[in-house]
Amino acid sequence: MTAAVVVIARGATLPAEALSILRSSHAVYAASDVDPDVFGVPALGDAQVREVVLIAGSRREPRAAALIRAGARVIEAPVPPLVEAAEVMDRLRSPGGCPWDAVQTHESLRQYLVEETYELLDAIEEGDRAALREELGDVLLQVLFHARVAVEDADDPFGIDEVASELVAKLVGRHPHVFADAPRVETVGDQNLKWEELKQAEKSRQSIVDGVALGQPAVALAGKLGQRSGRAGIPLDLFPEGSEAAAQLFRVAATARRAGIDPEGELRAVAKRFAQDIRAAEQAARDAGLEPTTLEADGWRKFWPN
Repeated sequence: MTAAVVVIARGATLPAEALSILRSSHAVYAASDVDPDVFGVPALGDAQVREVVLIAGSRREPRAAALIRAGARVIEAPVPPLVEAAEVMDRLRSPGGCPWDAVQTHESLRQYLVEETYELLDAIEEGDRAALREELGDVLLQVLFHARVAVEDADDPFGIDEVASELVAKLVGRHPHVFADAPRVETVGDQNLKWEELKQAEKSRQSIVDGVALGQPAVALAGKLGQRSGRAGIPLDLFPEGSEAAAQLFRVAATARRAGIDPEGELRAVAKRFAQDIRAAEQAARDAGLEPTTLEADGWRKFWPN
């Protein structure tokens, strides 16, 4: 059994548990996968030392791995799960990882982002905490996946760290009343207005509809346009006119959003209740010995739940 200790560093950071050992030991060396100058210790080189404290960047570094096989104590800080998730994604995408993951592109992954987002939305609406936790993870996977693909772009590479840094800068910049000395924002309405003003200035937008995702579901899109146009003071009588269903749907959705109602969510809730009623009527028909596919209008009315 060796008396060696292997200390796993993360970048230039050492686990707190190792500090007392490092200070008291006279045989502290750096492995080949860390910079000796960062820690102020010599490189281990080819010396055959058993009673040593070795600072390594990974358990897989050859000298560290040999010491560990010989029974060396290992000290490493727990990897934050978010960091571990990014590392797992890197491994899947790297040579020797998963063949399917390796060939995906931003375009091929689009369908999964949409699907996972809707599954998360369903978990929220159902109030299912276990499903919520799982689906949040699936959406996070999509973010990690797209960021990992983006790293490999030859012309404009960026990774998850750049994504997170830009998010931090955006959140801090759009909340000057929290992170700077700007006047306090007292209400949600005031915050929404200030948010839009900051986005307009930040992105140099020329129109109030710049930045609206035109690919979102139609009811949600109509609602968003109703909200944006309301903030700009565009009157309701300028909404699309006509008696056709599309124009009527737009007016209903846009007006609802102006009133603080989420038309997409409300319509989906009504649709889901209708689907539940259909299932209940079908089951009631089966309980009565009838096949639901044979029901006509009066039959559906008979078995429809009250």
